[in-house]
Amino acid sequence: MSWLGPEEWQAVVLSLKVALWATVLSLPLAIAVAYALARGRFWGHGLLNGLVHLPLVLPPVVTGYLLLIFFGLQGLGGQLLEAIGLPLAFRWTGAVLAAAIMAFPLVVRAVRLSIEAVDPRLEAAAATLGASPLRVFFTVTLPMAMPGVLAGAVLGFAKAMGEFGATITFVSNIPGETQTLPSAVYSFLQVPGGESAAVKLVIIAVVVAMGALLLSEWLARRMARKVSGI
Repeated sequence: MSWLGPEEWQAVVLSLKVALWATVLSLPLAIAVAYALARGRFWGHGLLNGLVHLPLVLPPVVTGYLLLIFFGLQGLGGQLLEAIGLPLAFRWTGAVLAAAIMAFPLVVRAVRLSIEAVDPRLEAAAATLGASPLRVFFTVTLPMAMPGVLAGAVLGFAKAMGEFGATITFVSNIPGETQTLPSAVYSFLQVPGGESAAVKLVIIAVVVAMGALLLSEWLARRMARKVSGI
């Protein structure tokens, strides 16, 4: 990475940090929501499904603006978090939140499809042997759905690393604090002579995105073979 300047390198490292935390923090909730959508039959099922996928159809700038309203310095959520020492607006932690929200639908969808592919009769058989619903989930459903969990996590990481619209709207574009890789590309393209630095970052973004897609496919296939015993 010696061919990257300090500012470019800083943006890459911050993007990796933001994407990693966004994936780690959102994955447990994504699994829970995916399970509820795949197996649950309750009032508001369609509403929950719509809310989960809303970031996919909303303009990212709108999502970022909504985050700014609620978690900004004047928002209710922002004031509560500020009081406990966890400010989000114009901080890298806010970039984590924005990236996690934008990646959440992709993770949920991958995990949900994997859970729906698990034969319910296996879960019922475990239940008839005395296993509690929680134990059935952790010993039968989750292991068999692991290909989708891993694929969703990798795709979520790639999406979080490439998030731009919601992030720049919510936490701005502050070098060293909130300037992620996409924001740095945007900044370099706004100044004369910045094209070369932007191209370097674009190459890194393409490599990471393609690597994530290939890794996701490889993990899904490997785990599927392991689960099926092939």
